[in-house]
Amino acid sequence: MARWRDGRGRLVMHGSNGHGAAVTVPLEISTSYRARTKGLLGRDSIAGAMLLSPASGVHTFGMRIPIDVAYLDRHLTVLAVRTMSPGRLGLPRLRARHVLEAEAGSMAGWGLRAGMRVAVEAA
Repeated sequence: MARWRDGRGRLVMHGSNGHGAAVTVPLEISTSYRARTKGLLGRDSIAGAMLLSPASGVHTFGMRIPIDVAYLDRHLTVLAVRTMSPGRLGLPRLRARHVLEAEAGSMAGWGLRAGMRVAVEAA
């Protein structure tokens, strides 16, 4: 399993658009305690997605926007995708090792759904 550092990269979803072509979006990688704790707090938007690792759950206390949350296992397979409004506590997911966050509606637009495997390319 890859070890990432705080920084930027790309999230690649193969075949998620139904045509077999890969969908690639900008990715912010948050692996340090400080970066994971801050997450998307205080932001009005995000270009692409944020990866929190390691993480098995999230909350949206102090957030300004609703977000999509995808829970990933250690093989980067999507376990579940949920939309969370600000001020909510998401329960930790069994087997989740990483969490992806994006603006609400983004993941549906990318075709991201449970059972898919994604790739993370660090910059």
